[in-house]
Amino acid sequence: MTISINLKRVIDDSYSIHIGSLPEIKHEGKVAILTNPKVAGLHLQTLLSRLSAKEIYIITIPDGEQYKNWESIESVLERMFDHRLNRKSLLIAFGGGVIGDMGGFSASLYNRGIDFIQIPTTLLSQVDASVGGKTGINNRFGKNLIGAFHQPRAVYIDPSFLTTLPAREFGAGVAEIVKMAVTFNAPFFEWLEKNDLREGDNLQYAIAKAVETKAGVVEEDEKEQGLRAALNYGHTFGHVIENETKYETYLHGESVAIGMVMANDLACEAGLMKPEEALRVKQLLSKYALPLTYDISDVEKFYQAFFLDKKSADSAITFILPRGIGAVEITDAIEPAAVKKVLSTFQSVNLSR
Repeated sequence: MTISINLKRVIDDSYSIHIGSLPEIKHEGKVAILTNPKVAGLHLQTLLSRLSAKEIYIITIPDGEQYKNWESIESVLERMFDHRLNRKSLLIAFGGGVIGDMGGFSASLYNRGIDFIQIPTTLLSQVDASVGGKTGINNRFGKNLIGAFHQPRAVYIDPSFLTTLPAREFGAGVAEIVKMAVTFNAPFFEWLEKNDLREGDNLQYAIAKAVETKAGVVEEDEKEQGLRAALNYGHTFGHVIENETKYETYLHGESVAIGMVMANDLACEAGLMKPEEALRVKQLLSKYALPLTYDISDVEKFYQAFFLDKKSADSAITFILPRGIGAVEITDAIEPAAVKKVLSTFQSVNLSR
């Protein structure tokens, strides 16, 4: 006997991304705001002045990638239960990429899924992490290996939150903007070369272009079955760096910047990119004081860590490599010898290159 369960249906998870001053947010039920002490101290009153709800609760967790783990998730969920949130409640993720990832993941788990809103307060989260519904946490095997796709109900990007952003955090966000341009938009990359994001209205324009690019990719490939994997340019290498340094040495965008340099070198080795194009990317990243080198102590160990990447399967490692500037290649056909050759140039003896 065969019994079928027909679950074919269309689910509309569409939402809007608002760029500009934070509007009034109204909710008829309970609202929990997930944030960290730093963001709360700087901007929580601004959010509260724009928010109206039946009941509002504040949940804070420590600041930093090293806290993006099961222990923090359990703490958030316990607080949500303490406040007796239900399926009609709303969670607001108010902070950077770590808060956004954990807020979305907590919302996906609580009562098997409740609505959440992203209000990103760092440049990196505004241009990348808050858009697309990827949520998750890290473990000892790597970054974001536990999580879920859970789309927000809305994303509110207010550039005024960036006025308090430290220079390193700003640079980390720029790395993600450069990532979008290298992989999908050569004219935007050329614009970035000619303009300084710290001047005039350039930043808001760049945020809009980056979000527009990512939104288009997510629309085409929400669950990262193909094209969306291209947005991980620089991340395959960067995630290994973050895991090796226990998320304490580099900001995420800084690791991605180093990862892009490594990916570009591999692309040059594979004949996909010209050395002068790789140099242009490196020069743009250096304009915002991003790190460009990393001392690989053990090439084989670094290489084996690639197999834990979510894009890789069995014995094949998937690399995201630029084809020049403005195009991208997703490939699992790079020979191990070529990869290890590039990695060896990042050992301490060769870091003067």
